[in-house]
Amino acid sequence: MIDIKVPTVGESISEVTLVKWVKKEGDYVNRDEVLCELESEKATFELNAEQAGVLHIVAAEGATLNIGDLACSIDDKAPKPEGTPAAPAAAPAAPKADAPKAAAAPAAPKEALPADVKATPVAQAIMSDKQVKPDVVTGTGSNGKILKHDVLEALAHPGRKGGDAAFTREERREKMSNLRKTVARRLVEAKNSTAMLTTFNEVDMTRIMEVRKQYKDGFKETHGVNLGFMSFFTKACCVALQEWPAVNAYIDGDAIVYHDYCDISIAVSAPKGLVVPVIRNAESLSMAGIEQKVVELAKKARDSKLSPDEMAGGTFTITNGGVFGSLMSTPIINIPQSAILGMHKIQDRPMAINGKVEIRPMMYVAVSYDHRIIDGRESVGFLVRVKELLENPELLLIGKDPVKALLEM
Repeated sequence: MIDIKVPTVGESISEVTLVKWVKKEGDYVNRDEVLCELESEKATFELNAEQAGVLHIVAAEGATLNIGDLACSIDDKAPKPEGTPAAPAAAPAAPKADAPKAAAAPAAPKEALPADVKATPVAQAIMSDKQVKPDVVTGTGSNGKILKHDVLEALAHPGRKGGDAAFTREERREKMSNLRKTVARRLVEAKNSTAMLTTFNEVDMTRIMEVRKQYKDGFKETHGVNLGFMSFFTKACCVALQEWPAVNAYIDGDAIVYHDYCDISIAVSAPKGLVVPVIRNAESLSMAGIEQKVVELAKKARDSKLSPDEMAGGTFTITNGGVFGSLMSTPIINIPQSAILGMHKIQDRPMAINGKVEIRPMMYVAVSYDHRIIDGRESVGFLVRVKELLENPELLLIGKDPVKALLEM
């Protein structure tokens, strides 16, 4: 019998939550197969079988486990039942030519949800297993996302959608996940432990949108990723951070720690809460390199595959509330960092250009900063520099006007 215990997942993490079992009690599992999903205060990860054998579950779903606690055991001496699929790495055996059709035919695949249906992984699994159609479930999550409770409600009341019962007074209680508890604790800590202030500006996105329209097809063909806004903002922030080093620093006791590099944290809304993966040495990456890293980290966040190392550190954060339609907001500092840039919705507005009114695509930008380390001059100077670089993306190449560089001015 082999004991499967909760592994160490980070220096500061002492407990995890067992989110769900992928395998059932008594299942025969192959080596390295995923047994269950665990969630720490920073990330979700999987527990794999160390050997092939019969699974015996010890910890229940929803249980809080300490590092080193027993999650399950595997009887590696148990015989492998007939008909058990081989390990994933092995190629499936071809059916015999003279076998009856009924025996050779594979089981009917479970119907996958349409791509435009938003649901949590647990809700998707239940809907697939019970063959519940999305149109009979009313999602009560953010932006209509289908939650586990919604699917169970549809199963308990077939023929009635969740929204059909008017004026209900039902309520439900759900245990906060480790990730949500950590987000809550850190946000309160940021408000209470920093002298946070926010400064605003607005950016004329005309030139960036022209560049994207002109080069987006060629950029994707060359680099395999779309040319998005995040690469422009990340590149602009890296240039401005190197010119205003206090914005890229943090307070450690009675000392200020400055960074000669830019590890840019990007706030991503994941299924289980807000996560902030880090683009390391963003100042050294090309536009394509930044876009590729953004796509990689965002996909891992959506699939709950981010490792603690990918979210550790970071010297400055960028958050984009514009994807949800936010016109203006005051982002909260991602401690121990000292500043965060908030992007917002691009909206056509009338602007006075050379004495004439023109309609321009404008975006409000905001920088929240710790006034203990960053003065008004530095925060405003940083944001004005970011605005200048975004409105003139040619400056991102060398950080200054090419003609001034030629004249060494």
